Amino acid sequence: MLILASQSKSRQDLLKAAGVDFQCVPAEVDEEKTKREMLLQGGNSYETSLKLALQKAVQVSKKHPSAFVIGSDQILDLNGEWFSKPVDVNSAHKHLKKLRNKTHLLVNGTVVVKRGNLVWSDNSVVKVTMRDFSDNFLDDYLARAGQEICYCVGAYYIEDLGIQLIKSFEGDYFSILGLPLLPLLECLRACGELKR
Repeated sequence: MLILASQSKSRQDLLKAAGVDFQCVPAEVDEEKTKREMLLQGGNSYETSLKLALQKAVQVSKKHPSAFVIGSDQILDLNGEWFSKPVDVNSAHKHLKKLRNKTHLLVNGTVVVKRGNLVWSDNSVVKVTMRDFSDNFLDDYLARAGQEICYCVGAYYIEDLGIQLIKSFEGDYFSILGLPLLPLLECLRACGELKR
């Protein structure tokens, strides 16, 4: 049995498209509290994304000990400033204006846990450079994208309309969507959850 400890539509879509059979059991973790604690302790976005992924997976694993549980977290890091999901479209507007014409990192922590024990972990990073889009384009983008972008750190889905915000990226495409899919599939094959 395989569980994804996330409500992320992008992560669910990735696994479904890859033919992976799984259940979705979202974890209830206070992400902002963990981020604040990690920042106070001098933690970076790499360590924090992995810690959050592990917290989510372990929490769900306690209720489903026989399952392999995938936990994942993504932090948008703009020169040390971490972005959370925007609370509303106005907040998304502010985020995107800050990101405009700059390069940010999407830092992914992903783990697989069974019986509360770490089986596998991965820290992937993608560099994303936003183009110098106009205010007029930004207003139009937000009107077309709607409230849905508030479920995504950075306020864009690169697999959708958000691709028009992007100038370039360096790194794994699947990690932009929230999962380092190819290494994760290798792990699931090694665990016997997928055929070799």
